[in-house]
Amino acid sequence: MDITAKRKGRFLYAVFIPACLTLFMILVFMLEKGMGWDFHTAGVFPRNPQRLWAVLSYVFIHADGSHLFNNAVSFFVLSAALYYFYKEIANRVFLLLYIFSGLILWVVGRGNWHVGASAVVYALAAFLFFSGVIRRHIPLIAISLVVTFLYGNMFWHLFPWQDNDPVSWEGHLSGGVAGLIMSVVYRKAGPQKPVKVWDEEDSAEEEEEPFWAEKEEDLNSES
Repeated sequence: MDITAKRKGRFLYAVFIPACLTLFMILVFMLEKGMGWDFHTAGVFPRNPQRLWAVLSYVFIHADGSHLFNNAVSFFVLSAALYYFYKEIANRVFLLLYIFSGLILWVVGRGNWHVGASAVVYALAAFLFFSGVIRRHIPLIAISLVVTFLYGNMFWHLFPWQDNDPVSWEGHLSGGVAGLIMSVVYRKAGPQKPVKVWDEEDSAEEEEEPFWAEKEEDLNSES
């Protein structure tokens, strides 16, 4: 298999699951609005044991078209980056980010309905950023910088800026915490910074023949 075909296969693998989940978000929204239904009760209602199951469904529920668009684009881009650059551990990391961001939100959120994929978006962004920094591997650090450039303003939405803020900043904070934790837990799994291997035999030869030895031989031959 040539390099081009291999890269194409890796790219298709990276976008398949993110594309399927993003499409499902769109279909759920279209069904809800098209049928005149209200799916907000599939969102997370913190500390209500009877609503704990919603940590699996709230990601696919959105308040309006703008909410869906912003989350869907960011979700697709960041999850595709996870699957492309962290292929070996992507499934485990994504599942844990998905579940733990919802569980943390269920614990710390305000007593209200929380819907949308923003918690998972923040979890993905935090994982990609911190994981690249922790691993100190240039290509992964580059991804961290790209995430910072594209989504750096997300940091300001981790905290409340007004009373009765309609935006679930708790969801953002929950995702950020989940992403940071997973980046530490999986710091030794997946892609790593290459370790330099020195050739001991070559090093030994260099030590046996100092750099000035050759010069002395040349001087003797000239005389």
